[in-house]
Amino acid sequence: MKSTSKKRFLLAGALTAIATLAVAHGDVAPQAVDTTGLPAIEGDWLTENPYRADKVGEETWLRAIEIGASGYNQNCARCHGLEVVSGGLAPDLRFLEAEEYGDEWYMERFVEGYTQNGITKMPAFGELLGQEAAWAIRTYIEARPDDVAMEEVADELKTLRDELAGYISDASGADADALKARLGEIAGEIPTLSGAPVADSVAFRAANLIDGTPGAYKSASEALTIGLSAAN
Repeated sequence: MKSTSKKRFLLAGALTAIATLAVAHGDVAPQAVDTTGLPAIEGDWLTENPYRADKVGEETWLRAIEIGASGYNQNCARCHGLEVVSGGLAPDLRFLEAEEYGDEWYMERFVEGYTQNGITKMPAFGELLGQEAAWAIRTYIEARPDDVAMEEVADELKTLRDELAGYISDASGADADALKARLGEIAGEIPTLSGAPVADSVAFRAANLIDGTPGAYKSASEALTIGLSAAN
């Protein structure tokens, strides 16, 4: 993946944490999702997520997460919670297994909606949003990090954020490789609750933004600031 494009996706993903707060309690009516950049899906509805990294590569996976975050914030967060952390009104989708069984359950609900005792608990999104949006949202959901694990590393991430911020104006003492490696190690310790192999955590995003330049330190610092704020 080209470095500039990857950084744009990573920082944009971090910025969705702020966007979530602004739109989570917006309109109930389904909102269209711009899926530009995702491979088109033709034919019948799939029963397995086609946008996982092992199927389409990291670039498309990151793009799916970015689009999925926007789609989730517009259409799902009101009931399923900020950052997919449910407050009890609806199922906590972070625990939906990132495998075919979980995909089938998700897709059935997404396409058909859910009605209980004659009351619509979830509208049918299928025809309105389409497959690309559906699977992008699924990709975003299953990549959410374990919030308890995030809390355990929050103090160190804050320290690293401050260190990165200091390198924006003077990077003479910076060790980009060491910073990248440590953030990567922290990211590797943060699991998903879905069983997906990689958590789209703020540590993961910050690690992949660092390339030794002041601009990259700024982007990584901002990503950590936004992500840690959203987690709180």
